[in-house]
Amino acid sequence: MICRPHVGPASSKFKGLNHLLWKTRKSSPIAIALARRFGSGNKTSMTTLYSAARPLTLALAASLCALAAPPAERALAQDPEAPAFDAEADIAMRVAQIERYDNGPDGLNAVIVHSQTAGFKAREAAGTGPLNGRSVLVKDNIETEEWATTAGSLALQYNFTRRDAPMIANLRKAGGVVLGKANLSEWANIRGDNSTSGWSAIGGLTRNPHATDRNTCGSSSGSGAAVAAGMAWGAIGTETNGSITCPASINGVVGFKPSVGIVSRTHVIPISSTQDTAGPMTQTVYDAALLLSAIAGEDEADAATVGVPRVADYTEGLSAFSLEGVRIGVMVNQLGNREDLKAVFAQARADLEAAGAALVDIEHDTNREMYRDSFTVLKFELREEMGKYLRSIPEMQGAPTPRSLADLIAFNKANSDRELRWFGQETFIEAEAETDREAYEKARENAVRLAGEETLDAIMAEHKVAFLIAPTRGPAWVSDLVNGDSFNGSIGFGSPAAIAGYPHLTVPMGAIEGLPVGLSFFGAKWADHEVLKVGAAYEKARTAKLPAPSFEPWSAER
Repeated sequence: MICRPHVGPASSKFKGLNHLLWKTRKSSPIAIALARRFGSGNKTSMTTLYSAARPLTLALAASLCALAAPPAERALAQDPEAPAFDAEADIAMRVAQIERYDNGPDGLNAVIVHSQTAGFKAREAAGTGPLNGRSVLVKDNIETEEWATTAGSLALQYNFTRRDAPMIANLRKAGGVVLGKANLSEWANIRGDNSTSGWSAIGGLTRNPHATDRNTCGSSSGSGAAVAAGMAWGAIGTETNGSITCPASINGVVGFKPSVGIVSRTHVIPISSTQDTAGPMTQTVYDAALLLSAIAGEDEADAATVGVPRVADYTEGLSAFSLEGVRIGVMVNQLGNREDLKAVFAQARADLEAAGAALVDIEHDTNREMYRDSFTVLKFELREEMGKYLRSIPEMQGAPTPRSLADLIAFNKANSDRELRWFGQETFIEAEAETDREAYEKARENAVRLAGEETLDAIMAEHKVAFLIAPTRGPAWVSDLVNGDSFNGSIGFGSPAAIAGYPHLTVPMGAIEGLPVGLSFFGAKWADHEVLKVGAAYEKARTAKLPAPSFEPWSAER
């Protein structure tokens, strides 16, 4: 696809985009950005406004063209005639996407709230750091000073802490603009059984931009859907087990779960101190590496981040990395039971081999004790860590302030018509009763060892491979609030990396009936930079056609 929008001289008849900007000059966020920079449309002639705004219009047109292109072309095709990145124009386009596609009865519900002064913030941030005013949506379990941090629950709808999580402070220092808060699976999908990913009492049900009747996975549902829909340059998600990589895969974007400790968890509503981490969700691996570089950093308040090996710039060396001779293990027992997914994966294998990678088939069945003991860890840590977080927040104005997991359970019971209509809080209740510290410590040691030393480390050492690959997940299922999610558990290998705290990258690898599917890359603990490099190399080698969002329900006819 080659997109060359008409942007003519000042004497042109203002066709296409130019005509649209002029007609909507009083209401369009794009036109408002023009007016703020170049003067009021009521006092400026068409020719004067057009002439002054032509560089911004060029940048905006290029952004709109890029958004219309399939992800593969957005990642690989750079028009040499395109102007330099214009943060203000790009923000205007992102806000326009939010206002067009996110609201209303059929909207995506990916964004809970967005900034009304984003253009001004972009202008201020431009040139101040590597992000240069780029827009980032933040999952609504991460604190930002502007808005409440709710985890999607009505219990925290007035949780205005007026503080930035350290990762958000790092983001701003790097020139990033916090565009707004992204919807999520309520309480990061840990509350109870039979939940529907992407639903929260605060934000409603997030819809997949590739098929609006389909699920977004979770719990970073809004982050994945918003990036796929072009509502932000990037987003920050969080993961305990699959909550970045699954929504990235199903929404057709890049998602990276870094090694636990690369990014601070302070002022993030928690589940597990063992497994929780934040990470980037973007359109390309390079952008994911750039966003990771911005948010990573040591935090004395989070012991897991102290003294860990980080890279100052995770984009360094991505473009030059070669797959020639790189040994990659293929987890053949985790391909699942879908022949259509296996066909897409076979093409990804062929692309890697064509680029010079040496693929090694590996048969492995994970020890089930890992899952059992990990769940014990999550429940014990949820009760402890949630209590610590709730006791740290300021007193809420307008509602009682919960201070413990027990308080949340009581709130949900008291507000069951709004909170518990479609699924319960079984896991919350079990976690409240998970108080045996000795059993917890034994379970934690066993789960982490089985996932890391005896699974990932052992497999890579035995087969002499540097990385492992598998499909991330199958295609998106139909959202069903009554019956809950419909995961295909035969697909994917993400749990060992989540439980052991190792890096996991998913990159779009193709589609099934127009529904995106991703390819997962795993590496050793702290091998985050190397995993990003191999993912970027695959991205360049990929031959599969990637779908663009339809913003419509799925249809067999399209």
